Amino acid sequence: MNSKFKSLFESYQFSNGVSLKNRIIMAPMTNFSSNPDGTVSDAEVNYYTRRSKGVSMVITACTYVTPNGKGFPGEFAGDRDEMVPSLQKLATAIKAQGAKAILQIFHGGRECPPNAVPNGEVVSASAVPSERAGSVTPRELHTDEIESIIRAFGQTARRAIEAGYDGIEIHGANGYLIQQFFSPHSNRREDKWGGTLEKRLSFPLAVVEEVQKVVNDHAKHPFIVGYRFSPEEPETPGITMDNTLRLVDALTDKKLDYLHVSQLDFKAGPRRGVEDTRSRLEIIQERVGDRIPVIGVGSIYQAEDALKALETGVPLLALGRELIIDPDWVEKIENGREAEIVTKIDKNAQERLVVPDPLWQAIVHRPGWFPGIE
Repeated sequence: MNSKFKSLFESYQFSNGVSLKNRIIMAPMTNFSSNPDGTVSDAEVNYYTRRSKGVSMVITACTYVTPNGKGFPGEFAGDRDEMVPSLQKLATAIKAQGAKAILQIFHGGRECPPNAVPNGEVVSASAVPSERAGSVTPRELHTDEIESIIRAFGQTARRAIEAGYDGIEIHGANGYLIQQFFSPHSNRREDKWGGTLEKRLSFPLAVVEEVQKVVNDHAKHPFIVGYRFSPEEPETPGITMDNTLRLVDALTDKKLDYLHVSQLDFKAGPRRGVEDTRSRLEIIQERVGDRIPVIGVGSIYQAEDALKALETGVPLLALGRELIIDPDWVEKIENGREAEIVTKIDKNAQERLVVPDPLWQAIVHRPGWFPGIE
């Protein structure tokens, strides 16, 4: 190995005692490839197996915690106990390659397609549609439904424990339900679940507290609980960087095991809310200091990109698209072959890259998402 990259391969220990063999993590990426009944498919297992050997930790694609939280076709389920063997199948495959297995749990809220949820009824914090084309106006959730969904996050965490995962990641990013409660765009409530920024924090923090309670009650070994968030929204009103720093403070106080920033480019700077020319990652890392580890992500393709991301101060890095493009990314650097890293998708390499067909079709028909697809 080139000695300049040794920092990528230093071990890392979470405060709960769980150790990672290096600083590189597989980011959660939806693959649209589960079976129609919500079970994990063989194609998904093969896809993860191919990418789990070099990284220290794999965060799975999101799994829905209630039937009305299913956000995509081909998403695997975690909403009932019958799914534990399916969840276990994936955890076992990941861990067999030497990586920690983290189950990402979520509810899609207003981003759920009507044909994916019971009776076609889409729900959210408030009856406000998203600004994407073709969006529907969701029904505002009642208080008892909100409390039921919070409990559902906890029960899915319990299933993750029973299925042998090393932890879960609460998906509070990318415009899904947890973010919808935090956002002033999607949350126009006037009860305890909305209004002021503090009240908009109520749902995310309630989910964290419920998950932590369930983990304390059921986990027999140290179990990771992380949280992923998007730093800003383009909408007005929307989440701004100063809002996110308040969220970060609140989450840090909950003594989570990590925070995971969701963005397309680790170098991206803030749009609004702070007067700062540094990247969002640097701002967030400065805010948390050494109180909680931050996972940085976004457009890390070359080994040099990873070094630059580490220089922001974050201790852990997640790769999504790059591990699809080159599943051997970590091993190549480890073996001094970083010059051989592939950074553009080979449109003729689906079988060699072990990518399920639904995900492959999404890649090749979405120009600009992956380098190499114009």
